[in-house]
Amino acid sequence: MEEQFILRVPPSAAERIERLMNESAASSSNPDEASLDLSFSEDGTNGTFMIGNESFPASLLDLPAVVESYKTYDDSVLIKTADVGQMIMVREENDPAPEGVEYKHGLTPLMRDARRRRFRREPDLNAELVNQVEKHLISIMHGVSISGFFHGVRSLSFGVDLQEIRLMGVLQRIAIAYLLTALREIWIRGDVDVDYGYDLFKRYRY
Repeated sequence: MEEQFILRVPPSAAERIERLMNESAASSSNPDEASLDLSFSEDGTNGTFMIGNESFPASLLDLPAVVESYKTYDDSVLIKTADVGQMIMVREENDPAPEGVEYKHGLTPLMRDARRRRFRREPDLNAELVNQVEKHLISIMHGVSISGFFHGVRSLSFGVDLQEIRLMGVLQRIAIAYLLTALREIWIRGDVDVDYGYDLFKRYRY
């Protein structure tokens, strides 16, 4: 399975990498100078990028959005090869390390500071309140509502109001009213005796 990532290096390292890619390693007088190596520490996010005998600190970061990579052999037909969601950022020795594992910028100028400007922040929810709301919704779907929400001075609390206990909601009450009305219409139509349960529907129909 092919895996891809974005390799971002400082300008000084980019020039050396480009030169090494244009030159054959076999034609180099010193093969060690033409080697590239990348290793990570145990945490899997910090490592070292080697160009020959020179080392650069590197960090593995998550991009704010997934980008697609393509290959082409004729500059006409594009073939998708992978979804890229991570970037290895190589920096100079004196440059500060990035904070966290999520990179806040995308790959284009329009995606600058994308995590703050273009993506919704995670809601700050109270886990206990969410659990209580779920229980309340389940009780409503079962036709029984014995609890409610009450507005406090600065918050929304959840509890039981004994003065407001009800066994059914509005829709359930309306359904029962329609049922009682239908039964009333059935039983007051004529004097035909009803011997079986099926006769109840025949009597209403005819």
